[in-house]
Amino acid sequence: MSEPARGGFVYLGTSPFAVAILELLAARGHRPALVVTPPDRRRGRGRSLSPAPAALAAEVLRIAVHKTESVNQPDSQAAIRQVGAAVAVVCAFGQLIKAPLLDELEILNVHPSLLPRWRGAAPIERALIAGDSETGVAIIRLVAELDAGPIALCRHEPIAPEDNFETLQRRLALIGGELMGEALDRHAAGSLVLTPQDGAGIVYADKIDGSERFLDPARGAAELANRVRGLNPHLGTHLVVASQDGARLGVSVASVAIAEAGLEPGEIAVAEDGARLLLGCGEGSVLGISRVKPAGSREMAVADYLRGRGAPARATLGS
Repeated sequence: MSEPARGGFVYLGTSPFAVAILELLAARGHRPALVVTPPDRRRGRGRSLSPAPAALAAEVLRIAVHKTESVNQPDSQAAIRQVGAAVAVVCAFGQLIKAPLLDELEILNVHPSLLPRWRGAAPIERALIAGDSETGVAIIRLVAELDAGPIALCRHEPIAPEDNFETLQRRLALIGGELMGEALDRHAAGSLVLTPQDGAGIVYADKIDGSERFLDPARGAAELANRVRGLNPHLGTHLVVASQDGARLGVSVASVAIAEAGLEPGEIAVAEDGARLLLGCGEGSVLGISRVKPAGSREMAVADYLRGRGAPARATLGS
């Protein structure tokens, strides 16, 4: 493991989104002296111990890593102070940073939303689920209240109808890396200006609950299509197919469809083109499903799914 360099800044992150920002910063000459991330966790089907994504990225970049259950523990505070940094960058870290670190460091946070809309844990998912037409990235200074700090830089990004979590996150990461690099340059030059957030329009992006992955045909097709976009491919969404002994049928790509025939909520038919399943939904609407993941199988196009098997007749309403 590399020894931490003196000076520079400290990077606190965990997730793949944090990795993307870290790699972009390093590629543009902003290499942190130390990466702080959670300890190894048991992951995957084998439940073997694996480092957090940010730890793996730091090792590839030959940046020193400090792993901790809580950045507020005395040993973690000491590891950060040893670097001698005046600035820290936080991105998708997952730990609450408290005093004294909050007071000792200028902590800049990459947040993928147009604050104060979508403060909290799942801003990208919530923007898609809500059917927002745009989102963005805000660079803020960390304060004790959740995502309430003053804004240093902000950029808007349109949400395309075909966007899902993966495609939108990728673009927001590029924006976030660029904006954070600019923020670090401005901070070093003493020209970083911070503007308080507007107190109006605060909306919270609650963590995704497991029950939200279930697609209830009693709801409108537009709502279900947005949920599919927001939760795929990383979490996944599914129907419970009544005609197949209650098996789950994963749904990874779907959109509002114009039905060739009227369908009751939960009723399933095959579209005339043979490439979609049509699901009757609430309010007389229809969801067109083009990619599915049967239980115990890989994701596939509906046309491939239908080969050798009939379409399910119904999907279960309610959870």
